[in-house]
Amino acid sequence: MVFHLQILGMAKLDKVKEEIGWIKAIFSIVLVTDLSLIAWLIQHFDDAKPPLVFVCAITIAVVTIVVVWLNRMAYKKIDEMENL
Repeated sequence: MVFHLQILGMAKLDKVKEEIGWIKAIFSIVLVTDLSLIAWLIQHFDDAKPPLVFVCAITIAVVTIVVVWLNRMAYKKIDEMENL
């Protein structure tokens, strides 16, 4: 019975590890997108039309919120992994 419970615990641990891996991949993509938008805005701030600058700034804010949310989600999964 103990061996069976260890297998279930290991399966849960592997699941959480996979979820963290996916979160890391998505986090990396979103972070690179955020940094690219910031770089574009800095380079084209003087040349771009004001509505485009406004949309870019709003998009940067939203993407940055997603980055923070993904980071918090990853830390929650890491805490969950400690409890297994």
